[in-house]
Amino acid sequence: MFMGQRHVRGTGRRRLAAMAAGTVAAAAVVTGCAGPGPAPAPGTTAPPAPATTAVPGTALVPGGVTEAQAAQLCTDLEGQLQSWRTYTPTIGKTGLNGLVGTWIAKNNLNALDFLQDRGRIDVITTAACPGIRQEAVTALVIPDLASGLIGF
Repeated sequence: MFMGQRHVRGTGRRRLAAMAAGTVAAAAVVTGCAGPGPAPAPGTTAPPAPATTAVPGTALVPGGVTEAQAAQLCTDLEGQLQSWRTYTPTIGKTGLNGLVGTWIAKNNLNALDFLQDRGRIDVITTAACPGIRQEAVTALVIPDLASGLIGF
């Protein structure tokens, strides 16, 4: 018998065992929904509650980025507000383009998607940090952040 054949048979048994375990688990859920079951045996404890799968900062915000990515964009924007208030809007817009391009690269996002939909930056910042977004728009003397984005 070849090693590959033995592996396939072992895989089939594991798959069958997993399916059987799933069937038993599904039956336990259905039975559990019918009413309270027997109390745990003395000296045993109830099974732990299922863990949540959500990791903080990974939920998506409008604009299709994670909360953590949106928060980083907001922090980056906030860090530039004072310089944008100090320099001319033209210099500030150059800084905005650099900031957004760097943020996209750091987060492994698709720059082409943002280039084709510059308004996405406004959607993200409106949802995650509307005050900071408004301060940036005011400092750069533009109607929205998309208007200041030329390309990155």
